Amino acid sequence: MTSAHSKFYSDDVSLVVVVVDTNPFFWAAAALPFADFFANLIHFVNSLLLLNHLNRVVVIAAGVSSCAYIFDSSDASPAGGVGVTATFDKASRKVEEFIAQDARATAGNGSVAYANAASLLSGALSLALCYIQRIFRSGTRHPQPRILCLQGSPDGPEQYVAVMNSIFSAQRSMVPIDSCIVGIQDSAFLQQASYITGGVYLKPQELNGLFQYLAAVFATDLHSRTFLRLPKTLGVDFRASCFCHKKTIDMGYVCSVCLSIFCKNQKKCSTCGSEFSRVMPDLNSMPDQSK
Repeated sequence: MTSAHSKFYSDDVSLVVVVVDTNPFFWAAAALPFADFFANLIHFVNSLLLLNHLNRVVVIAAGVSSCAYIFDSSDASPAGGVGVTATFDKASRKVEEFIAQDARATAGNGSVAYANAASLLSGALSLALCYIQRIFRSGTRHPQPRILCLQGSPDGPEQYVAVMNSIFSAQRSMVPIDSCIVGIQDSAFLQQASYITGGVYLKPQELNGLFQYLAAVFATDLHSRTFLRLPKTLGVDFRASCFCHKKTIDMGYVCSVCLSIFCKNQKKCSTCGSEFSRVMPDLNSMPDQSK
């Protein structure tokens, strides 16, 4: 049986799928303007393509209500790729069209809370994994894949199940998920994603030097990382979101059949339909055992 690693071109050939947070509600109040952020991203994409002419880079935009592909290096001319200016112009037009389309979709969705609107991370990860699987099945030789998430918006607890499914799918496919947080607060979803899949989690202290962080940490291929001391996450937030109210909880109830999580005691599991005959005490009314 042929091993999975024998299908790769070589150790230093990479397929990098970049998930970009285009949430307009976040960027409207961000310290770094979106135009400057996107310019740093384009320089990073071109640096990846210059490292090896066999490298492939795909950029996926994650909006509030939708996500879409906005750049694929395989569409470039085979005679040596495209320049920085051409890449920037093409990607800029695509991302502007996507942001306008996502804004119209968001305006028609009355359930979106604009103040704390989260980006569609689960959908973007699904698109990234689908693209990688398509590359896997297109032939016997392909580059080593990895996903890089550039996120600034807060996590959406309602996406917990979908995000975790994507994380476990990436782990099974041996696809590391790298995370670069450009917002104020850390992302529990991406902390778990990088920890489970063996990726790198980084929250830059100075966003004005974002390109330096991207080039020094995330441009290295998977083989070269074994020789480098890359940043490690000091702590991982493993808290889950309840299935009933989609809120992050510290303590809860777990269905013994399907492992669904609830913040309050339920007589019947809303996921699998199992009935609970035993009455459990309310966790909120239990005395503090630490005293």
